[in-house]
Amino acid sequence: MLFNSLEYFIFLPVVFMLYWFVFNKRINVQNLLVLLASYFFYGLWDWRFLFLIMASTIVDYMVGLAIHKNDTDRKKQKFWLWASIIFNISLLGFFKYYNFFADSFMDMFQLFGYTIKSSWTLNIILPVGISFYTFQTMSYSLDIYYKRIEPTKNLLSFATFVAFFPQLVAGPIERASNLLGQITKKRVFSYDQTVEGIKLILWGLFKKMVIADGLAPIVDDIFANYGMYPASTLILGVTLFSFQVYGDFSGYSDMAIGTAKMFGIELMSNFKFPNFSRNVAEYWQRWHISLSTWFRHYVYIPLGGSRVSKLLSVRNICIIFLVSGFWHGANWTFIFWGAFHALAFIPVFLMGRNTIYKNSVVAENTVLPTIKELGQLILTFSIVTFSRIFFRSESLTDSFNYISRIFLNFEYSEYRHPMGYRMIDYFVLIGVFVFYEYLIRRDERNPFKFKNKYVRFVLYSLVILLILLFYDDNVDRSFIYFQF
Repeated sequence: MLFNSLEYFIFLPVVFMLYWFVFNKRINVQNLLVLLASYFFYGLWDWRFLFLIMASTIVDYMVGLAIHKNDTDRKKQKFWLWASIIFNISLLGFFKYYNFFADSFMDMFQLFGYTIKSSWTLNIILPVGISFYTFQTMSYSLDIYYKRIEPTKNLLSFATFVAFFPQLVAGPIERASNLLGQITKKRVFSYDQTVEGIKLILWGLFKKMVIADGLAPIVDDIFANYGMYPASTLILGVTLFSFQVYGDFSGYSDMAIGTAKMFGIELMSNFKFPNFSRNVAEYWQRWHISLSTWFRHYVYIPLGGSRVSKLLSVRNICIIFLVSGFWHGANWTFIFWGAFHALAFIPVFLMGRNTIYKNSVVAENTVLPTIKELGQLILTFSIVTFSRIFFRSESLTDSFNYISRIFLNFEYSEYRHPMGYRMIDYFVLIGVFVFYEYLIRRDERNPFKFKNKYVRFVLYSLVILLILLFYDDNVDRSFIYFQF
């Protein structure tokens, strides 16, 4: 079930009404409703994959109790922690990476002149959201091991935490310290919180259906036929893809956070206007925050983080970016994408500028950015956008061919889409979108922050009108990050 589907806009009000006005007397009954609704929501993709979520839920629920029970025996705690890690990584590895390793193994033999006649690959369907919920359950076991939280004895609450439908299939990847704590407590209906949630859902729909889906046909055409286009068109294609993937993924996160608000739950922010980052380090503090903080807390810091020598810190940076790239997909393109970001991040780290923008926004006390800040924004956006050639391409060959045509075939010609889309319309749309996000850059949770009710009414009306105008049944309305 997609957030931007008619089915969802029937499903959501029904569950909302039952949750607040029928099953609101007891917290366990509310949680059971949410759990059943979540399993129904997920099962519509493929009911067989429900068994994977249930298995991951039961394993980490038992592991959490076992780690806590053996509080004085560190060896037993490590045994149970590794049981959780091995189980979840094996689950993820089989469904997501088995064919990648099998193909790579056969390719390696072919380099030495040996041909493996029979294929070792399997016809495996990637379960939607498996990269997200396995990391979420693992973080629960890790937090108990590191004594950050205590385990819950309520299996229903834990199962609801794992399968909570707003963020089940594409995040944010929540921590038990935030989400589970809210699930175990009684929620009280809040009109203001519900309205805030509806506003975020509306803004998320705009980013997905107008920005991302509107750009998708153009991006698809350019990347599919890059050999036919000059450099100017290829630069246009990857630039538009930057806005497409941002609108797609941040739009999903807004809808997830907004939906959770309607049920009295506050999820963590996953995007904080990353297009206004002044260096690559700040970009990763603002893009897919739940994943970048996951790797920082559970990989980077345990490896020593930046508390070790510069050389080891650089090693740790390389590890988390390579692992992050591999998390995104079983393709060498994603590994190169991660390596590219590591190379871009390391100079910022060595100059000690990786945390200078941690708690600030561009032009924080002024209306417009300075010339220096503007240059930083353009440079950072250009670096990130260039890296997305690897992210979007089907293979490394396509990536390098795309790049070579930019530098070796530098020509300009006006791009014309086969279906006749007018590019000026999209340039104006993106320009207005970027300008509007700049205006609201201080608060990612309040996209319609203007005090004047007439201004808000005009904004609501315009957003809804654009969503209706850009709605197209011929466009694939699924979310890009569902493939991860």
